[in-house]
Amino acid sequence: MERRMACVRFPAAGLAVLLLLMLWPGMRAKTEGVQEPMAALHLTLAESYKKIGENNPLYTQRFGADPGVMEYDGRLYVYMTDDVVEYEVTGQVRENTYSKIRHINCISSGDLVNWTDHGRIPVAGPGGIAASWAKNSWAPCAAHKTVDGREKFFLYFCNGGNGIGVLCADSPTGPWRDELGHLLITRETPNCADVLWLFDPAVMVDEDGTGYLAFGGGVPEGRQANPGTGRIVRLGPDMMSLDGDPVKLEVPWLFEDSGINRIGDRYIYSYCSNWQTDGNDLGLSNGAIQYMVADDPLGPYTYAGELFPNEGKFFGLWGNNHHSIASLNGEWFLFYHSRPVEQAMGITGNYRSPQADRLFLEEDGSLRSVIGTMAGLSQIRPLDPMQEVSATTLANQGGIAVRMKDGKTWVHGEAGSWTMVSGVDFGAGTERLRLRVASAEGGRIHLVTGSLQDPIAATLQIPAETKEPTDFDLQVALTGVTDVYFVFEGTLDFYAWQAEE
Repeated sequence: MERRMACVRFPAAGLAVLLLLMLWPGMRAKTEGVQEPMAALHLTLAESYKKIGENNPLYTQRFGADPGVMEYDGRLYVYMTDDVVEYEVTGQVRENTYSKIRHINCISSGDLVNWTDHGRIPVAGPGGIAASWAKNSWAPCAAHKTVDGREKFFLYFCNGGNGIGVLCADSPTGPWRDELGHLLITRETPNCADVLWLFDPAVMVDEDGTGYLAFGGGVPEGRQANPGTGRIVRLGPDMMSLDGDPVKLEVPWLFEDSGINRIGDRYIYSYCSNWQTDGNDLGLSNGAIQYMVADDPLGPYTYAGELFPNEGKFFGLWGNNHHSIASLNGEWFLFYHSRPVEQAMGITGNYRSPQADRLFLEEDGSLRSVIGTMAGLSQIRPLDPMQEVSATTLANQGGIAVRMKDGKTWVHGEAGSWTMVSGVDFGAGTERLRLRVASAEGGRIHLVTGSLQDPIAATLQIPAETKEPTDFDLQVALTGVTDVYFVFEGTLDFYAWQAEE
């Protein structure tokens, strides 16, 4: 993704927010060996596509749409459609056709602000895991289940609008494999021949271990009020077969984007309404997330209300609306996509980025309508630097790229690029950081705490010919909770870091 370069400037209001972040939760890092201010380096810093104090979008180093979210071991994993910017022969950015999407993006977080980028999963097309039967990889979702005594992970996606496939792995980040060898759901599947858009899967594993897959969409001519293209099916014990025929759902004003969750004793089917809802008697709006409830995952479902208006109502840029409902530590969240990065880049074409906001339950168990914000989610716990932290764990960044090879990811940066990690808890203190870095030409990484306007706390010099990832010790005393910035000077590959007492 091309980056614009500019000196970072923060408005007065942003500084007020920044001050609060620096003091959260009442402590700020203390440093030794404080050097010159960043401005003295005459280093032009890359511009961030997120404002200080805002946690939406979740990440900005590339696009990511149609978020499907899975909770596992105290973390939320978000799998996304890998929007690829398309160009006309004249070089102008063209409208997203989705035809070039052959990867799935994956990020995860245990604190809901610092997101670890696990890279792009090569799924479809030449070189893809499912290359023999998949041309595209849209709208992913994931689940995990104990199968034959071991935990196994399943990644569902659609092959464009013409079928749903599944990959599996032994960890939430792969490596993924194609055990089935063909599509799981096709137009030959019973009750699926008349589904216009055979796509947008959503998966749920119920409390008894039974899996369910919801999917479908499209509006047949003249059937805007009741398209009849939504389906749900019980999965076999292996999560890669069907236990029965898909069931037709009666979904009012359905367009696309199925969701399936269990909240308490009720099942929630959620979806995106179509763009022809004018005059409906349910009070639902165009291109909005709606939800229905049932006592059985296969239905029948009863319409319950509108959960999330089209994102254009909040952010001014309208487009398709795709969501996922997920929980962590007993709290519920709505994940969706919007177009702030596209806007910040100065392009237009429906290139989307993931966002999230809190979802609240009413006393009667109904879902309160979600308000879309750029502030997003709050950090639910400080980050522990005494455990090795991947350099791709970020709350914000400017100018970097995440690269991947052989299942390993790292940050690639040029002069002026930087990464930021939010709310790092150094506790009673640390004497040094260990950084794993490579650089053929050599360079420097400057450590800054608090904000990019604060003085440099320490600088690591990386010698030339450091072609392989190498651990270096950076002597610096840090205590308490603070935001941490790594600023690059030179062309560098940054792999990991860790605080040491």
